[in-house]
Amino acid sequence: MKTFSSIQPPHSFHSAPFFSSTPKRTQVPFSARVFFCHAKSGTNESLNIKLLPQTLLIAEKEEAKAVLTLFLKKQGLSNANATKTINRSDPFIDHLISKLHSKHKTWYLSGRELTTLEIRDVLISYLESLFEEHGHILVDVVENYPNPPVRDKSAEPIHPPNPSLVVESKKLKAVSEVSGVDPAAGNLRPHFVYLMQLGMEIDQIRTIIRKFPAFANYSLDGKIKPLVEFFLELGVPQEKILIIISKRPQLCGISLSENLKPTMEFFESLGVDKKQWAKVIYRFPALLTYSKQKITESIAFLLELGISEESIGKIITRCPNIISYSVEDNLRPTAMYFRSLGVDVGLLLFKCPQNFGLSIEANIKPVTEFFLERGYTSEEIGTMISRYGPLYTFSLTGNLMPKWDFFLTMGYPKSELVKFPQFFGYNLERRIKPRYARYARVKSYGVKLLLNQVLSLSTTKFEEVLKKKLKKLQNEENEETVK
Repeated sequence: MKTFSSIQPPHSFHSAPFFSSTPKRTQVPFSARVFFCHAKSGTNESLNIKLLPQTLLIAEKEEAKAVLTLFLKKQGLSNANATKTINRSDPFIDHLISKLHSKHKTWYLSGRELTTLEIRDVLISYLESLFEEHGHILVDVVENYPNPPVRDKSAEPIHPPNPSLVVESKKLKAVSEVSGVDPAAGNLRPHFVYLMQLGMEIDQIRTIIRKFPAFANYSLDGKIKPLVEFFLELGVPQEKILIIISKRPQLCGISLSENLKPTMEFFESLGVDKKQWAKVIYRFPALLTYSKQKITESIAFLLELGISEESIGKIITRCPNIISYSVEDNLRPTAMYFRSLGVDVGLLLFKCPQNFGLSIEANIKPVTEFFLERGYTSEEIGTMISRYGPLYTFSLTGNLMPKWDFFLTMGYPKSELVKFPQFFGYNLERRIKPRYARYARVKSYGVKLLLNQVLSLSTTKFEEVLKKKLKKLQNEENEETVK
């Protein structure tokens, strides 16, 4: 294994889980202008829901409920209280779905179906931003959406000041002073002016400071500008650099020479493509903020699975999020589960590392149970996931169930899906149904095509195959007539 001794862990950065495990007890002032915004159907902010299949909307709502439940439990709520909140939050769930549609509007319009991980990434990011803004009153915000909760401050008990809260209060006050600066007054700090000249809005800067107060005191020439120029040299477009900084402002506090560049060199020694750094960093900015311990722990586990260093580099290039997954909470249990199905775990992780960020209980087991209930054996399910890695990343109710129901009308034996599980990766309305309708018209003449042939061939090739099959049958019939 390559050495990592030259990389010093960032002083104030460590492995960052999807959710903060320690709820913040300081009540952040309520800001209705950010949170209580209605997403209107048919506008630029969201899709007209009439464009989407009802089964897809139902599946997305169930996924949103699952994400919100897990998020609330991570903030300290009991399972019963989290469930109670979910049952009272239908308008908020609809709001989450509107956020999902707004984020990936072009994908929906093109018929692209989101995977479970893609849905979760959008919703988790949004919920974390809300928690940063509203703190421990988030439950009230969720239950009362879209109406701000009203609190009777006179009825609240008075407690002696907590030293840690006093410090937090001072920090919030300092943030308020900085983030409340009026650009028209001409007293913005140099790095704020610089970022605004690059295209960042003042409200974006305020949001960054609320999430990461240290950003307010960073030096333009010592921190911000060198990082921006370095990313430009890597080929990151200027507008994407602003997005990267907004997502992970901690990057600005890391030393280029002592931390960031050595970390990148280490990943390159494993095979991360130098030419792909712009895409890798934009896709997952947090990658370069993890500690030496976190990175080496993740790499060691991948090596333990028998994955070569070169392959690890390719995995990180395609899915840098893999470094964020906990070895003991995600990677190892998921590897054990897929191994129980007879899957080559190393190969599966190389093909589709996104599987290892899924919840075993909420995402993986339900898919296995779905196929077991339909008569497939564990071995056959293992073969399916081995042949088509993304199988488990699809929504059960939004993807697998409706496609299974249509498959039953196609006249193929169930074994055909073991041979060609990629069936579940094709769009039901845009690909599967039209292709089968065309095939069905010649099927009655005796033309037979495998499921693979019906779906995977290009339109031109598909038509050529049908014509050849029909011509062959006609020739055989003519020969029989002559005899």
